Amino acid sequence: MIAGLLPAGVCAAEAFGDDGPAGRAILFPAERAAVAGVSPERLREFTTVRGCARAALAGLGAAPAPLVPGPLGAPGWPAGVVGSMTHCAGYRAAAVARVSAYASLGIDAEPLEPLPAVVAARVVGPVERAWLREDFPPGGLPCDRLVFSAKEAAYKAFSPWLGGRFGFQDFTVRPYPDGTFLAIPPESETPLPVLPEEGLLGRWSARSGILLTSLLVQQSEI
Repeated sequence: MIAGLLPAGVCAAEAFGDDGPAGRAILFPAERAAVAGVSPERLREFTTVRGCARAALAGLGAAPAPLVPGPLGAPGWPAGVVGSMTHCAGYRAAAVARVSAYASLGIDAEPLEPLPAVVAARVVGPVERAWLREDFPPGGLPCDRLVFSAKEAAYKAFSPWLGGRFGFQDFTVRPYPDGTFLAIPPESETPLPVLPEEGLLGRWSARSGILLTSLLVQQSEI
């Protein structure tokens, strides 16, 4: 499913649960150390999503390497590669690309259901709520979840330049019914790449109970 949101030159792999080949991936020692003492469920999803990443890297012609979370949670990738991983209940995925074509990328997967009200209030700002009322009929797609997922993908795509953690209200996204969304990064003390003033366009889809989003920063855009 995730491949449908990604352009040529980006390799992706996905798994529906932890019982397939990806779930039997062998972790590097550094990866095992990163999840020492976690719950069995967390270990399974950590392993499976890295199995997906190994498959995506193989599709790119890159050798497997330890993918250890850094200080901000994003995994390190082999030299010359950018990538992103995501997981939610029943779904894991990874996508990778060469840095010669893409400066960064972010993907996210979420269950296709509304956010809890208290979470939605923290995620969706007043301007975004107005846009959603304008563009989406009520009673259909869980738009608060779509905004959440788009901000997750945007955070991952912009994280190489942010230099710190940011909250959901720091990002602005505008989803469109055509399966795209506009993402505007937060202000940061770390210089951001020279991006279009209106932001970057990402993509989203909803199928089989899963909401997927992706955002890529091409080298030609910075």
